[in-house]
Amino acid sequence: MSVRTAVVGLGWAGRELWAPRLRAHADFDVVALVDTEAAARAAFEAPPGVPVHPAADALSAADVDLAVVAVPNHLHAEVAGALLGRGVSVFLEKPVCLTTAEADALAAAERAGGATLLAGSAAPHRGDVAALAALVPDLGHVRHAELSWVRARGVPRAGGWFTRRGEAGGGVLFDLGWHLFDTLAALLGPAPFTQVVGVTSSDFVNAPAWGAAWRHDRPGAEAAGDVEDTARGFLVRADGISVGLRAGWASHEALDVTRIQFAGSAGTAELRCTFGFSPHRDPEPVLTLTREGTTTRVPVPDEPIGDEYRRQLDGLAAVLKEPDSRGRAIAEARTTVRVIEDFYASARSAHPRDGVPAGRWTGESQ
Repeated sequence: MSVRTAVVGLGWAGRELWAPRLRAHADFDVVALVDTEAAARAAFEAPPGVPVHPAADALSAADVDLAVVAVPNHLHAEVAGALLGRGVSVFLEKPVCLTTAEADALAAAERAGGATLLAGSAAPHRGDVAALAALVPDLGHVRHAELSWVRARGVPRAGGWFTRRGEAGGGVLFDLGWHLFDTLAALLGPAPFTQVVGVTSSDFVNAPAWGAAWRHDRPGAEAAGDVEDTARGFLVRADGISVGLRAGWASHEALDVTRIQFAGSAGTAELRCTFGFSPHRDPEPVLTLTREGTTTRVPVPDEPIGDEYRRQLDGLAAVLKEPDSRGRAIAEARTTVRVIEDFYASARSAHPRDGVPAGRWTGESQ
């Protein structure tokens, strides 16, 4: 039986990523759409017989099995928590939450409603990332990881909620950085971070020439962005693995490049590719394995851009039915949001006048 699914939020992610893929997938039946903005509801071409509601409180567990929530960041916990509390399971776009307090509230709602929260995390479902994962056991003891996703020109539309801290929670660290943390946990297993040092900068966020013209965001009001467009950090996990992290919405590079490298006692593996949908991409993903001075290229699957989102849906219906799924997404999100809080706190202590989001800084992520 198909999963009766509602799409909540008809912005870029809802209408471009999830609605068409859900409608095309045999495991899902889109039975409702939701957006609070009348213009968004009017602009979306809903399938015949599918209602378009102005609020998520129109959804109930009697009519909907799963709500795919793709609303602005600051509404994630509020909308998902209300649905979970009413017994509607939720597939929530990243970032799952913006603070540890929101993670606690989502956990309480999940328990109270007996529903399940699942988290959107497409990058680990890429074919080239899966090929990298297959190499990890051959690297011996992994000692260090380097993760970066740096766009050439890719700042979300100026004036939109993505660049306003009050609605996004932060900038590129919450956006691209969350994907990198998810990928790290998927490849090496989850682990908290015991040491976090980070710096941020905002050289491009308010310069229109550095915007992501390829994104079809709705225009926002003319307003200055107050979030970071670049984040660089050095972190240490509880298992002793050190991590270099860089995320950038814009740079002086020619192409958008994602790079993941794992250095181990028996070898080094590196994947160079481009996450996401930007047309400014590396021509093809390149995966290499280096041992004792010899570098070998490892084949990776040839797949369409964005196929990882369809592949994530392939297993979603089964995961939804697994009893062990309940609580898992919250636990993983709590680890991620804690390290982001510490990253911002470290950046603020280094540049107290830059206005980066406040967080707690104790030198450790608990």
